[in-house]
Amino acid sequence: MNMLSLENELKENAYPGRGIVIGKSADGKSAVCAYFIMGRSSNSRNRVFEVEGEGIRTQAFDPSKLEDPSLIIYAPVRVLGNDTIVTNGDQTDTIYDGMKDGLTFEQSLRSREFEPDGPNYTPRISGIMHVEDGKYDFAMSILKSNNGDPDCCNRYTYTYDNPKNGEGRFIHTYMHDGNPLPSFEGEPKVVSIPNDMEAFTEMLWNSLNEENKVSLFVRYIDIATGKYETKIINKNA
Repeated sequence: MNMLSLENELKENAYPGRGIVIGKSADGKSAVCAYFIMGRSSNSRNRVFEVEGEGIRTQAFDPSKLEDPSLIIYAPVRVLGNDTIVTNGDQTDTIYDGMKDGLTFEQSLRSREFEPDGPNYTPRISGIMHVEDGKYDFAMSILKSNNGDPDCCNRYTYTYDNPKNGEGRFIHTYMHDGNPLPSFEGEPKVVSIPNDMEAFTEMLWNSLNEENKVSLFVRYIDIATGKYETKIINKNA
């Protein structure tokens, strides 16, 4: 697969929906992840990311305007020991609880499927980063309807051992805007990951559609020590 420009992928797509990027910085020192949310409805746009423990949670920016919290209020990021879990829904908790009980990332997701928001049937996208003893690997998953048919759930898991320096993978919920919204297709896209966390965060935020973007989370984890830095940007600030 050819490496794509993440900046162009975002600028040329008005509505990728929610997206996860996971990879390794160019110098090989940092495990990197990013998660963004977008929204077309007032309910979806009425959100912010807030720190919760070692992870984050979505919250209503204006609680008085919150309509249906079921698919928009959740913990996108949680940390379990040496594992950092990032997802686009409450399957974060499913993965966390499953792995705590001895299941694998993939096994934990067997109990879940795409979101019950027909006719879109939004895919559940998930990622997990494992950093331990100076080593790093990650995996990504997508659970999606069968070309819009909710009678069948298609499950794909992609694992990346010893990822290459400066390389990441990008997966998002929708191919582009539409009614209904078309689910992501194919493998996670290959994109470049820089050393500079500030520049990476700025590029991501500035590349997302101005009208539809809501919040962005970026984390760089030092592979040698496990220490991390986090950046959060909320449009509703």
